[in-house]
Amino acid sequence: MNAASSMRTTFTLTRLRTEGRDFLELFLIPSLAVILPWSWCFGLFRWLSKLEFLYRTASESAYSQAQSRGWAADRLAWLARRRLYAMVDHADYYLVRTRSDRWLKRHFDVTGMWPPPATAALLCTFHWGAGMWSLRHASSQGIRAHALVAPLEGVNFEGRTVLRWYARVRTAAVAMILGHATIDVGASMRPALRALKQDEPLLALVDVPADQVSASVTIQFLGHTARVPKALLRLAVDQKLPMTLFLVGMRPEDGRRFLRLRQVGIGETVETLARDVFDSLEQAIAEDPPAWHLWGESERFFERFKPEAGEPQ
Repeated sequence: MNAASSMRTTFTLTRLRTEGRDFLELFLIPSLAVILPWSWCFGLFRWLSKLEFLYRTASESAYSQAQSRGWAADRLAWLARRRLYAMVDHADYYLVRTRSDRWLKRHFDVTGMWPPPATAALLCTFHWGAGMWSLRHASSQGIRAHALVAPLEGVNFEGRTVLRWYARVRTAAVAMILGHATIDVGASMRPALRALKQDEPLLALVDVPADQVSASVTIQFLGHTARVPKALLRLAVDQKLPMTLFLVGMRPEDGRRFLRLRQVGIGETVETLARDVFDSLEQAIAEDPPAWHLWGESERFFERFKPEAGEPQ
């Protein structure tokens, strides 16, 4: 076998291992929630969360970043909790497709309220916990929202057909649950403005790093100076849109969920609104650090940025 053939074989085997791992972690294990009672399934997930080969790359990266910033201590317990959230979050895709609203009523505690239906508003959450069922709850309360989503492209999807397919079907499920098409934030904000003019709310994950956008705002986050995109926050302030923050967590002992909703109201400035929003996220992380799915990307929040025009050097 020549060098070129050897390289192709190695590439093929690596690709097969990656695709097989994605199938196991995104489809096979989480879909057990379809055939098992939730109490049994959660017990199985708790046992599986102790297996270090599952979700290894993402979990180890997350732990390393959290530990370096003082948000992780017991390695085994932290990683197990992180893997458990990954399994539950992926399982929720299968559950919302196969369970009725009765499942929601049996397994969720809800505090707070959604804004009135057919209201121009921002519904915002974070990459924390497992939020898929919050969309079903919103829908059950008459909320029909457009979810703002990132384009399904980039290096994270290169050579990962299974991951790309999973992202597509999950995004399609979001649109189905909310009753409106999603809006690609990488294309144009015109559809979002059009939706607001028609009294249709927008739903977004707001804790994203600012290294891919031109406009950002500085915040204090997790004890460090960070930057986050300000386009959505600017839209909320300029359009005087009321904001509702929501998140979904779970009890570690039995997997019972909680949905918390908080009416933020209308922000006076981008800076005060950003501080309010990210203070809420920091409180959630302090409550359950492994529940934040972006630990592995946290360096992108805190890396040094070139000052924007008008900012001090």
